[in-house]
Amino acid sequence: MNGMKQNGLKLMKRTTAIALSAVMAFSLAACGGKKDAGSKGDGESGDKITLTNVSYDPTRELYQEYNKIFADYYKEETGKEIEVVQSHGGSGAQARSVIEGNDADVVTLALAHDITSIENAGMIESGWLDEFEGNSSPYKSTIVLLVRKGNEKNIKDWDDLAKDGIDVIAPDPKSSGAADWGFLAMWYYAKEQFNGDEEKMKEFVGKIYGNVLVMDSGARGATTTFVENKQGDVLVAWENEALLTLAEYPQDYEMVTPSISILAEPSVAIVDENADKNGTQEAAKEYLSYLYTEDAQRIIGKNYYRPSDEKVLKEFKDTFDLSVNLCTIDDFGGWDQAYEDFFADDAIFDEIYSK
Repeated sequence: MNGMKQNGLKLMKRTTAIALSAVMAFSLAACGGKKDAGSKGDGESGDKITLTNVSYDPTRELYQEYNKIFADYYKEETGKEIEVVQSHGGSGAQARSVIEGNDADVVTLALAHDITSIENAGMIESGWLDEFEGNSSPYKSTIVLLVRKGNEKNIKDWDDLAKDGIDVIAPDPKSSGAADWGFLAMWYYAKEQFNGDEEKMKEFVGKIYGNVLVMDSGARGATTTFVENKQGDVLVAWENEALLTLAEYPQDYEMVTPSISILAEPSVAIVDENADKNGTQEAAKEYLSYLYTEDAQRIIGKNYYRPSDEKVLKEFKDTFDLSVNLCTIDDFGGWDQAYEDFFADDAIFDEIYSK
């Protein structure tokens, strides 16, 4: 009974976090992205600095923990207090909110293309991808399948999601970075299965999306639909979301790693236009740089993201399947090409989903 109460509390916290993040993102954008003038003090020269981190859906818990150790580090190094305001939502939607006025000092989004869109709006300086290590990706992930305990539908790989009678829960590629990575993983699997026959590949991936029962705007919303609302037979999920669910409900769910998935590289960047205006360039750079320290990398692993530091990653060899066959975004010509081919208006996703 106590376990049930504990799980119930976790569910409430997760749902509340979604609602609060949505309100935060809306409020910042609705105000033209302007914060209370007192909240920043005198930029970096004030006694207290406030940074806004606009991030994608499932990173709430990660940054709640990371922000605490970073604040302690920053206080020790500079003598200044720092507060980090978090905003979460579907990665594509979050990028648009920054362009429309959400006053982000930094963005920590699900894929490089979403940050490139902010760059193209003139808000991030070119070269941001090389500003931090590993293509400015301090942690990695992949896409897996989450099923209910017992796996009654015997779901083992992507082809099972295309079968009749399978209800799939997946986020929307038009607003969610996880959905984009998931789509590409399916597509690469289909390419291998059908020897590059594009018509058969479109038909296959189209069948999967034809089975999607609910298409949420973000990855955390899709997890809520599957886990809390009990809809669907299988969830196309971030690995970290699946592992978090297993940790909370070990008796209720199983994770299935498909035969082929994709190396997902969430990206980070300073929003230069806002950081310059707010006087937070130095603090923003420290905030993102500190993600690469061993202490931060261990917090990343604890929150079920794959540390980019190979030494720390090995400490979590029992958490992650490090032998999984992963394609990469380079197999699609990079993110600009992948977006144009698959996710732009009237591209392949629109073509197969409209049928």
